[in-house]
Amino acid sequence: MIRALAAFAIAAALAACGRDPAPDLPAPTPALWSVTAPDGRPAGWLFGTIHALPDGANWRTSGIEKAIVDADLLVVEAKGLDDSRKLSATFTRLSHSDGLPPLSERVAPALRERLRSLLAKGGYREADFKATETWAAAITLAQLADDSIGENGVDRALIKDFGARPVEELEGIEGQFAIFDTLPEADQRDLLGAVVEDDTMDAEDSAKLARLWLAGDMDAIAKEGDEGMLADPDLREALLVRRNKAWAAKLEALFASGRKPLVAVGAAHMAPPSGLPELLTARGYTVRRVR
Repeated sequence: MIRALAAFAIAAALAACGRDPAPDLPAPTPALWSVTAPDGRPAGWLFGTIHALPDGANWRTSGIEKAIVDADLLVVEAKGLDDSRKLSATFTRLSHSDGLPPLSERVAPALRERLRSLLAKGGYREADFKATETWAAAITLAQLADDSIGENGVDRALIKDFGARPVEELEGIEGQFAIFDTLPEADQRDLLGAVVEDDTMDAEDSAKLARLWLAGDMDAIAKEGDEGMLADPDLREALLVRRNKAWAAKLEALFASGRKPLVAVGAAHMAPPSGLPELLTARGYTVRRVR
């Protein structure tokens, strides 16, 4: 179930990378921004994260380390990702419904053979999903396309770095699953179709994403985000744009409290257009890339 929630990266962040060290990783310059309030007061930092990196990959820079030390609290999308019992219980409660059509009827006819192959890949039967809502089936099957391991996740490392200092969440585990659970059925089927249609990520793809993230190449990250399921306007609005707008409002209230947070969320949420740096700039904040 930890992997199930990690599959949230299919819409909200960059995909994770494999466990084997990747060659030719660039010197780390992942994207970090300082945020200054409209009155000139230092307000905090924004840091675009990735779910996992190859073993031995160095992502820490002096700017990131300074932000970790100087921040009053850490803000993440969801904490408690190691609580597999809570993850499982929440997923099961939200994903179960009776009277659903067969899973093969929830994808386009042209994708049904690929769906059967993906189910076989995971050792599933179609009957295993007879009471599973479409979004949850998509998340479950998305794990089969992702051989990544989240042990090297930047978000987990940051939570450990903050130790006894406060860690707050923008959505939480239930909030993240609820985003999928409240999608219209048509959008849920688009999500499932996208997972079935693009059911593999090879080592080269993973290494490419790692290099883009480590280099802090936000233009390239934005381009990657324009492909796959986020190319669907409705899914992009629900899973990225609308959430960014809600987060910007929450962050503005947090900045107004006088506490200086390090806001660490998936890098796709920082990418233009409609990324958090742009949204906060539109609200009167000065958001400057830290090199």
